[in-house]
Amino acid sequence: MKRALAVTALAALATLSGCSSLLSEGTGAGAGIAGTAIANKVTDNATVATGIGLGVQAGAKAALAYAQRKTRGEEQDAVARAAGPLAVGAVAHWSVKHQLPIESDAQGQVSVSRLIGGVGLECKEVVFSIDTPADKAGAAPLREFYVTTVCRDGDAWRWANAEPATARWGSLQ
Repeated sequence: MKRALAVTALAALATLSGCSSLLSEGTGAGAGIAGTAIANKVTDNATVATGIGLGVQAGAKAALAYAQRKTRGEEQDAVARAAGPLAVGAVAHWSVKHQLPIESDAQGQVSVSRLIGGVGLECKEVVFSIDTPADKAGAAPLREFYVTTVCRDGDAWRWANAEPATARWGSLQ
């Protein structure tokens, strides 16, 4: 019974996108439920059960952090790919369909504001938007703007900032 409840709770949480605090707290709670179910099957010792519960919770939180980093990386790669071929002042559309459905798919525009770097180090400072569809039909999307640096890595362009805009990406890289 408890195991079924844990699986149901985790499945419900996986369908949520764009609500990272609920997803984070829900993952911890779901892992606690699953850990309790596992511990009850394995032992009657409270110390061992606590250890199992903490281990399951730590594993679930690590898996969620990995999934969030992967999602952010997909967005960063999409911005860098769109900005790479652009000249200064040019504007392009970028978008990403996430492989893991923990966040809404993202899209926006990107423009190169200046070239930076030197011999063998080709980089661009870019301004990009993240466009969230409007709640009302016909209304303009909500746009948030950020600045970053992308650099050429062989044939590919890659996100080059060590600290992305914290309002958007928190401490995740």
